[in-house]
Amino acid sequence: MNGLLNWILWLPVMGMIGVLVTPNEKKNLMRYISLFSTGITFALTLVLYCGFDVANPDIQFAFKMPWIKNFNIFYSLGVDGISLPMILLTGLLFFICILSSWTIEKHVKAYFALLLMLQSSVFGVFLSLDFFLFYVYWEVMLLPMFFLIGIWGGENREYAAIKFFLYTFFGSIVMLVGIIALYYAAGKGVDSFNIIALQGGKFKDLTVNLFGHVLSFEKTFFWAMFLGFAIKVPVFPFHTWLPHAHVQAPTAVSVILAGVLLKMGTYGFLRIAFPIFPAATV
Repeated sequence: MNGLLNWILWLPVMGMIGVLVTPNEKKNLMRYISLFSTGITFALTLVLYCGFDVANPDIQFAFKMPWIKNFNIFYSLGVDGISLPMILLTGLLFFICILSSWTIEKHVKAYFALLLMLQSSVFGVFLSLDFFLFYVYWEVMLLPMFFLIGIWGGENREYAAIKFFLYTFFGSIVMLVGIIALYYAAGKGVDSFNIIALQGGKFKDLTVNLFGHVLSFEKTFFWAMFLGFAIKVPVFPFHTWLPHAHVQAPTAVSVILAGVLLKMGTYGFLRIAFPIFPAATV
């Protein structure tokens, strides 16, 4: 069971590779590869759900290995009561969306490959226990969404895709500044990108000099995280990209957007912003 999370995370990537190496004329084979990949992945999320100990509040099915040692970055995965429902929902929705995309005829290979890439990146967001790994998947998710809306969307698809990308990318850049600041604030003695290790108000006594003003580090960088997650939710006044994206996106992508992607922002609040900066919300 230790490798279960890896299978859930990487099976869509294997399916994507299978789609990419399939000859262009074999469109039905691409569809079946995508369906098989998402079907097996959904089955594995059910195994994960059934094996989860609801009486245990700790991280379960944890997997950790070194990634970028010089910066203390790990390939670290785990699941708890917050991420488990989202993983199950992601597995179910992508399986349904592959079925609902069966009649897609425009650039079939690219469409299904991007859907599978999107699924893996969403799983990565919900499974990551390393903040840097979380951010990598958070950013990777933007690329397939941009192309899925911009190529297979409605009449104003280019405008909707660009607006979605610019809004979410801006929030991500602010988040990146916060992540870098956290790394230096945590210091070499802490597993500094580990989301669990960073929690518990470790930064409540720190200050930051911003443009000549001494501010609370915790409150300053809580709002940096808040901005990135609020755009993804999205909350007012960062919501204006959403109506365009929903209307212009193809049906399956609109379902994924409403069912999973918008919840990633709330997940970020619950998993990262509030636990790492608890005093900033008081």
